[in-house]
Amino acid sequence: VDDPRRLRLLAQGKAPVFSPADIAGAETGGIMFVTLAEAGSIDATTAAEHADLFAPWAVPVAYKAGNIRRYTDGQLYQCLQDHTSQADWTPDAAPSLWKRVADPAEEWPEWSQPVGAHDAYNAGDKVSHGGKHWTSTVDSNVWEPGVYGWTEAAEV
Repeated sequence: VDDPRRLRLLAQGKAPVFSPADIAGAETGGIMFVTLAEAGSIDATTAAEHADLFAPWAVPVAYKAGNIRRYTDGQLYQCLQDHTSQADWTPDAAPSLWKRVADPAEEWPEWSQPVGAHDAYNAGDKVSHGGKHWTSTVDSNVWEPGVYGWTEAAEV
């Protein structure tokens, strides 16, 4: 806020008046952030920290691969393939259509079986599985922890 009138209102504990241009600027910034996140220019952790900028998942909507939407649990999901949403194809129940975007508060997210190269784990990715913590040792890892491509993390 660089307008002296607005600064005075803030100092007096009053709500400043925002012009339509201010609101449009904020909306444009949000649209740009979402667009950059969907293009892969913003990392998943940063995107998840600003989940409120993403539109909620809805039915029926024609989604494109790469779209990111907020689901009812507040978690972000990225669309894996073009489709029109259906009530029973929710992001948390349709792993061939949606993958969960990283949650910055969760260091060891629960392992989920990848369905292809698009959601395989990379070297260094951390997961929890079978009551243990695992770190992927290979890129494009689709194996279950404990089978191949994972190292069990030492307890701290």
